[in-house]
Amino acid sequence: MARKKPTGKTEMISFDVLYEDGTRSSNRRISSDQIGGLDGDTPVIGILETQDREIAERSGMPRGKIKSVSRSDKR
Repeated sequence: MARKKPTGKTEMISFDVLYEDGTRSSNRRISSDQIGGLDGDTPVIGILETQDREIAERSGMPRGKIKSVSRSDKR
């Protein structure tokens, strides 16, 4: 029997984002490869801001500044 090749799937971690204007965005996903290590969740805001810029460029509707970020509850 041949060995199966690894699928290369990465775990995604979901975050809830609260913006300064009071809007909320739930279950924003970030690859676990991009976060963790010694910095923990510190790089998350920068990654989400980059995602927001890309979305704003495509849609033409800018997002506000991020006020806070928390991990989504898994249920």
